Amino acid sequence: MPTLITPISGWGRYPVQPCELARPERYADLRSDEGSVIARGQGRSYGDAALNENRRVLLTERVDRLLELDVVNGILRAEAGMTLARILDVIVPRGWFLPVTPGTKFVSLGGCVAADVHGKNHHHEGSFGDHVLSIELILADGNRVTCTPDDKTELFWATVGGMGLTGIIGEVTLKLIPIQSALMQVHHHAADNLERLFHLMQDAELDDRYTVAWMDSSASGKNLGRGIVMCGHHVGTAELPDDLHRRIKPSRNHSIPFDFPAWALNPLSISAFNSRYFKKEGGRRYPFLSNYDPYFYPLDAIANWNRMYGKRGFVQYQCVIPDATALTGIRNLLDELSASRRPSFLAVLKRLGTQGRGLLSFPMAGYTLALDLPIRDAGLFVLLNKLDEIVLQHGGRVYLAKDARLSAESFRAMYSRYDEWLKIKKEVDPQNRFSSSLSRRLEIG
Repeated sequence: MPTLITPISGWGRYPVQPCELARPERYADLRSDEGSVIARGQGRSYGDAALNENRRVLLTERVDRLLELDVVNGILRAEAGMTLARILDVIVPRGWFLPVTPGTKFVSLGGCVAADVHGKNHHHEGSFGDHVLSIELILADGNRVTCTPDDKTELFWATVGGMGLTGIIGEVTLKLIPIQSALMQVHHHAADNLERLFHLMQDAELDDRYTVAWMDSSASGKNLGRGIVMCGHHVGTAELPDDLHRRIKPSRNHSIPFDFPAWALNPLSISAFNSRYFKKEGGRRYPFLSNYDPYFYPLDAIANWNRMYGKRGFVQYQCVIPDATALTGIRNLLDELSASRRPSFLAVLKRLGTQGRGLLSFPMAGYTLALDLPIRDAGLFVLLNKLDEIVLQHGGRVYLAKDARLSAESFRAMYSRYDEWLKIKKEVDPQNRFSSSLSRRLEIG
């Protein structure tokens, strides 16, 4: 398999590292060659999870065939390189949808398993791994094994959320959910502060199948944590209005063709944007219909949107804090962010349900906050270390699929089942062949 040394990065464009890239053309070419290797799908993890500095990265983007689709029972089997975008193109017209989806559809099926991604419905339906029926895994010795929640169970749950470190995910079988249309009914609820935002998210009468909150990270004082709770569900045929064509606006796609200058995203510009957005979207008093794309994947309509953070890139900091300490912990995080004068252009709050069953899965019952922070200077990393301390004090953890700088010590304090995972990892990969820049930074394996 031909290889090429190329500098690459994750979606945050930080860090950039030289890696030996190999791109297999077909499933039979997927193999664990000698030396360190990590699989990479679409490169949409934000930090160094799919980097392997000066070592091999196996690009799976061409190993992307749809192998089987049971349209009666809603079961899909596909190669791991297939993207959610292509899957949706196939299943939505046939009355099915993904059981769980992250905030972008331009990710691979294998990546969703490796990161055990979660979505706006986690508080009701769990994470991606909860809906996976089987995984075909290529081990370090070259053997291909099928593991399920009931067979080779330990390996299955070490792989779900295991960041690609137990083997190469080759095929995935997934249970889909039925839908009656491609439309969503969405209802916005504005909150003037964090306490009100939490109250709305906990209100059973307002809750829907999918719930997410946009937050104004530049707000402070009595308005700290103000935001908009966005609740939605798939529209049934009985809910479709007669004048549907008048209510649905066609989606518009845009592109950012160049890197924004460093000064473009500053406290003043972010505050102005957030104020306008809060007024506009918070003022929508009544439920409205939307295509599924703008509800689930709003940023996918802007190609190369990561370029707006400039050449230095950005860090997405995503953490979860358990229910009992979530309000205090999130408030402390926002206070620290406000004091730093580094507001996030995008701040999202979601409610998570039960603890993920994957041994290194990110979700736990609580609230997850995601912040996009441009890299302007080294002071950002000082701030992020402070945020880690707050998260640890409140019993939370940082999401590995978004991470680019967490310490090994903090990782071990956050992920209590690491020792269980490591035992399985050593059994199937005793020479630690599957490794990444993230795993070495966190001293995993």
